[in-house]
Amino acid sequence: MKLKLKLAFAGFRHNHIFSLLNIAKNNPAVEIVACAEEDAATRTELENSGKVNITHTSINDMLDTVDCDAVAIGDCYARRGKIAIAALERNKHVLSDKPICTKLSELEQIEALTKAKNLCLGCMFDLRTAPPVAGAKQLLDAGIIGEVIQIQFSAQHRLSRKSRPSWYFSGNMHGGTINDIGSHVADLIPFLTGWQIQHINGARTWKAFARPEETFNDAGQFMLTLDNGCGVIGDVSYSSPDTTGTLPTYWRFNIWGRNGMIEFNYADQFITAYINGTAGKSTFAVPADRGPDFLTEFISEISGTPGSLTTASIITASRNILKVQEYADRAAE
Repeated sequence: MKLKLKLAFAGFRHNHIFSLLNIAKNNPAVEIVACAEEDAATRTELENSGKVNITHTSINDMLDTVDCDAVAIGDCYARRGKIAIAALERNKHVLSDKPICTKLSELEQIEALTKAKNLCLGCMFDLRTAPPVAGAKQLLDAGIIGEVIQIQFSAQHRLSRKSRPSWYFSGNMHGGTINDIGSHVADLIPFLTGWQIQHINGARTWKAFARPEETFNDAGQFMLTLDNGCGVIGDVSYSSPDTTGTLPTYWRFNIWGRNGMIEFNYADQFITAYINGTAGKSTFAVPADRGPDFLTEFISEISGTPGSLTTASIITASRNILKVQEYADRAAE
C-alpha cells in the first residue's frame, strides 16, 4: 500500500458513514480524495450543513476519474451491493457501512471479485471495540466461564421516524431488519466465542410498529446453533420507545459457559460475571485497550498484516445473516 490510503466516499444516505468520515479525517494513514452523492436533496442538505464537500454527483463518474485506492460506502442499503461491485470491478478496495448488501447474489459477486482481484472488503463493525464488548472478549478468551454453550441477546433500537430518511421505511430499499441490525451479531458471536454459526433453527420478521402504508418490517427475532452446539436466541427489533433514552436491552448480552455466565450491555462500563465456585456476582471494569478500530483493521489487511476483522470474516458474517433474513422472509410469505 502507498504511504497514505486514498479513500473516496460513495453516498451519505445513512448517518453511520459520518463516523467513518471523522475517523478517516483523524487517521494520518488516510487521505480523503473525493465524496460523491447522487441524491439531490441529500446533496443540498450536506452543502447547507457544511458536513461534507461533495465533489461528484455521480458515483460511477467518481470511480472512473478519481485516483483512489479504496471506496467507502454509505448509500441506501439496497444500493450498496451494486456500488461495491462497481468499485471492485475498477480494482478498488471497499469499506462499507453495514450491511454490505441486501442480496446473497450480490454478496457472491463481491466475494468472487475480492478473490479474483486480490482486493479487501472492510465493514464498519464498530461494536467489536465498544468497551463492554472488548471486556467480554478478554474474559471469554481467558476462559473465565469455560466453553460458551448458550447466548441470549437483545438489540432493540429506536424507530426514530422523524430523523430517519424516508428510504428506510421501504422494504425493497431497506432489505430487512435482521440483515440491518443482525449483521453485527453475525460478526460479534464468532468474534467473542471462536465458534461459527452452523444452523438456523428459526427466524421471524413482521410489522410491529410500522405504519400500514410502509413496507418495512420493523421487528425481527431468530434462533441459531453454533458449530459447538451453542444455542443463540435474539431480538433485533425497532421496538425501543423514541423518547425514553437508551434501554438496558440495547445490545444486551447474556452468555453462559460450562463454568458460569457473563452479562453486559452497550452502555455499561463493567461486565458482570457469575462464576461457579464463587459466591454472588463478580464485576469487571471495561479495558482501556479495546483493540483496533475497523478502519485500522482494513488498512492492516491491505498492507498484508490482517487482524481478526478480515475480508473472509466479513463475507462469512454477511452471508450468514442474509440467510437468516431470507429464512424469515420466506416464513412471512
